[in-house]
Amino acid sequence: MSRKNLILLAVYIVFTVGASLWLGQRAYQWLPPAAAQEAQPVGDLFSFLVSLGSVVFLGVAGAMAYSVIFHRFSLQNPQGAPIRGNARLEIFWTVVPIILVTWIAWYSYVIYQRMNVLGPLPVVEVPQLLGEKAIAADAPAELAMAQGSNINPERIGVEVKQWLWTFTYPNGGVTSHELHLPLDRRVTLNMTSKDVLHGFYVPNFRIKQDIVPNREIEFSFTPNRLGEYKLHDSQFSGTYFAVMTAPVVVQSLSDYQAWLESQKSLTPGELPNPALDEFKQTPTTPLKSGWPTVPPGTRQ
Repeated sequence: MSRKNLILLAVYIVFTVGASLWLGQRAYQWLPPAAAQEAQPVGDLFSFLVSLGSVVFLGVAGAMAYSVIFHRFSLQNPQGAPIRGNARLEIFWTVVPIILVTWIAWYSYVIYQRMNVLGPLPVVEVPQLLGEKAIAADAPAELAMAQGSNINPERIGVEVKQWLWTFTYPNGGVTSHELHLPLDRRVTLNMTSKDVLHGFYVPNFRIKQDIVPNREIEFSFTPNRLGEYKLHDSQFSGTYFAVMTAPVVVQSLSDYQAWLESQKSLTPGELPNPALDEFKQTPTTPLKSGWPTVPPGTRQ
């Protein structure tokens, strides 16, 4: 390889690495603001995948651009060199993808273990490996916070059906269609589905849990950012699943307790339900699918 090509290759490698690292850091801004302890590991994994994907993309695009610019078709030499094999190149494009896939698998496992330390996946058992102690040691602050908040987690019952979320708060004294959560305190949701498969998903928490019919599933996380968010059904559950949402409010412990007390004195009444409102509307399109559906639940 000529000196010119070596310099060009070195410059492009530096550019590729720098641009990939920059894009990886920018990737955090593509996600909604993190509002749970478990969101940070997911953001780290996403940033890692963006950086690695950028290296692959820029590497392939650079090789293609170099070939087009410096080795394009020439009238003086219309026939390409009769190369039938290149052992070094074949080894390179076999070994490098294996290394990349192994790296992704290892880092994903590290993130998965960090999330197990924080506790969002209690229904999944992961065998202890030799590297688990090192993984836990990477996040001592996270582990300390998780252990401190796990002493007395807030337990909230979640009942989901087409197309309605219902939340029952501790001691069964309050039932609401809004999910209120105390700040920086472990929350365990006991989730059940009354009909079909549903999915609990709050984008700002960056964690998701499927809710299987005829099973009670525990799901734990720790909200750490005040604000109002939106709960979505991540699994297609029928006609009105797109409007099957519920407000999520993360508030201080004192405000959370005050809200619970205020709800105990309220008389239950019908609350707005986008799915029910859409169900009652007269169809405006002549196209009818003919698929059967069920009336949405009533928010009371």
